[in-house]
Amino acid sequence: MVTPIVMPKFGQMTEESTIVEWLKKEGDKVSKGETLFSVETDKSVMEVESFKDGTLLKIVVGVGASVPVQSVVGYLGEIGEAIPATPVPERRAPAKAPPVPAPAAPSWRSGAPAATVAASPGPATRAVPAPAAATAPALFRISPRAAALARECVIDPHPIGGSGPEGRIVERDVKAYLDAKDYWSLRVSPAAKALAAKGGVDLLAVRGGNGSKRVEVADIERAIAEKPVPMTKMRQVIAQRLTQSVVAAPHFYVTVEVDMTNALAHRARLNGGGARYTVTDFIAQASILALKEFPPVNSSTDGRSVRWHSHVHLGIAVNLDQGLVVPVVRDADEMTMAVLSERSKELIERARAGGVAPDEMSGSTFTISNMGMLDVENFTAIINPGESAILAVSSTVRKPVVRGDDIVARPMLKMTLSSDHRLIDGATAARFINSIKAKLEEDGLWSTLTS
Repeated sequence: MVTPIVMPKFGQMTEESTIVEWLKKEGDKVSKGETLFSVETDKSVMEVESFKDGTLLKIVVGVGASVPVQSVVGYLGEIGEAIPATPVPERRAPAKAPPVPAPAAPSWRSGAPAATVAASPGPATRAVPAPAAATAPALFRISPRAAALARECVIDPHPIGGSGPEGRIVERDVKAYLDAKDYWSLRVSPAAKALAAKGGVDLLAVRGGNGSKRVEVADIERAIAEKPVPMTKMRQVIAQRLTQSVVAAPHFYVTVEVDMTNALAHRARLNGGGARYTVTDFIAQASILALKEFPPVNSSTDGRSVRWHSHVHLGIAVNLDQGLVVPVVRDADEMTMAVLSERSKELIERARAGGVAPDEMSGSTFTISNMGMLDVENFTAIINPGESAILAVSSTVRKPVVRGDDIVARPMLKMTLSSDHRLIDGATAARFINSIKAKLEEDGLWSTLTS
């Protein structure tokens, strides 16, 4: 029996996903539990497994297409079974310029080498005013001969004004455009021209190194590298959410410097006994305790009402190649420090491996962004939408500080709290971050929490 394969709904807020890769091709045998394809949601890349044995009869939605959840993306069944005539779901594939075929010698350039543009002027042509690179007609029209000439010369014909019926670009328009742009003075190596054709690069938009008219492979490679590419769905969502946060929430910043002597000494003792505590574990535990003392920091607002959260759902910002994700430790306030440490590490490792479910990256009430491993002295973070504050943690640096009448070297760490000023006043933010500071500097507290 033919069974449709549908795009799963990975999270409550996920409305569509993009297919990144099909791990099986049409005609392949598939076992239950085998990965069929991977998809990119607005938060992560997920794998989709087959729910039964069979053969992949048809792929309906190809790589790069974005379709709504529950859309049919393929069919599973037995070889020879009839496949239903299902319409392809609406999709949003990334815009991509079609590849330009490798160029041949222009037929109207008698004597020109096959892959090299000569420096001599072109043959006399009928005088045609150079078309302006103005706004193209709403419907792009070009004759087959004009399109072939544009391909041969590896140029983009869209800026050319057409003199044919209804603005149609004809061959004489392309010739006039090439003459007006001094195309024939370009000296393009055969390899560079072939690469430009393959990479969809307009030779008229490329200039050789040091401003010369000699175009080499390196110039084309640079042009290809600079071509705009669509943002990933994850990047688009990050941009949208952070812009929303900055616009909607008036950010207010408070910075303190923490003496980490006691916390680091206690961490060294614990890890010397086989534990695996990180600096983030200590900061997370201190933050959770402070959040219980300052409920407004663990709440959220839409500008009209305030929502108080009875538990701390702690977000830990994790940087990936694709962007920033925030796995959430739920009910962190009910965990011992040891359990909190293990749960945080497990989520972070799965996030880096792309194995965190979308529901595990939502619902946080407070977030910690630690850039201590990146050698930064101080930074500010943007509040996650749905929260009222985020803590930015910088690197621990040994520096001279005054203790009594003496100057001593101590490991110092700067923290900056970004607060939503609609909900958190400056004094509340200052007291909160100083509460975290006091807890980190208190030696007896860590003996109690880790005993």
